[in-house]
Amino acid sequence: MLWGNPMQRNPVHSRAHSLRAALQNGFSLIEILIVVALIAVIAGMVANQVFGGQDKAKWNLTRTQVQTLTGKIEQYQLDNGGVPSSLEDLIRQPSGANSWLGPYAKEADLKDQWGKPLNYSQEGEAGYTIASYGKDGKAGGESWNRDISSAD
Repeated sequence: MLWGNPMQRNPVHSRAHSLRAALQNGFSLIEILIVVALIAVIAGMVANQVFGGQDKAKWNLTRTQVQTLTGKIEQYQLDNGGVPSSLEDLIRQPSGANSWLGPYAKEADLKDQWGKPLNYSQEGEAGYTIASYGKDGKAGGESWNRDISSAD
């Protein structure tokens, strides 16, 4: 050992360490701004994926729900000889439906994934149409606001 006592510090090493420590006391403003900008970009991308994905999932679930409800109406039709006069007939036995073997659906099945009642009319090629007006609840629209119909 050059310096004798192993507990003694190397003076050159000690000075270099002190100088390095003095130069790196903290982050510069530029470094902080770059990190904040990166965090903001990442947070924006994550938010877009989460919230955009949620609308897509609700739209697809509503489309599946309309298809499922179509099958329930067909079962009602087979049992009772005609389509129901309203979607509530799938939940509660209407008067005059002596062959009713329901309930065919639950109360929650009659609302889309945005909590709005599904629209039902006794017209269309199948003798009825079930529709959801999408996220905005208005006829027409684009993207997640576009209509979902059993006639499609």
